[in-house]
Amino acid sequence: MHSGEKRFQVFISSTYRDLEAARQEVSKALLEANCFPAGMELFPASDMEQFDYIKSVIDESDYYILISAGKYGTIHPDTGISFTEMEYDYAVSIRKPIIRLLHKNPFKLLDDHLLENDDNKIAHLKKFRSKLETNRLVKHWNSVPELGKHVVLGLLEAQKRYPTQGWVR
Repeated sequence: MHSGEKRFQVFISSTYRDLEAARQEVSKALLEANCFPAGMELFPASDMEQFDYIKSVIDESDYYILISAGKYGTIHPDTGISFTEMEYDYAVSIRKPIIRLLHKNPFKLLDDHLLENDDNKIAHLKKFRSKLETNRLVKHWNSVPELGKHVVLGLLEAQKRYPTQGWVR
């Protein structure tokens, strides 16, 4: 790597157990694109104190990737929305460049164990999906293997539109 080459930190946000393989695929693509993946794999958010820490990691990241499929995630008792949606709303509020990776049709294409079975969470997920789709940089996906391509293309587009400082050795 020559001295002027920038690297970027990219925050990956998603629900946890159902999208582990998707997160790994996205992380791999980011590493191959000379980026540092950042996220909460080791401790998904469960309280406000952790959420404050997550916000600081989002602050430090150059770009933010949201992966969404058939789960809405853990709902915070005070806000009534999921930690994943709270992370997303925070990234929007600080004008972080966002790449949205939205499953094309989770309700028709995913197995039951990958879908919410609670009506309240399903309603929240549908509302969240429509919020995501009203913005730019939405990439629809059907299978985990295609996520890498979407990440690289989304990142190139984001870097063109929203150049950031990045990190230089």
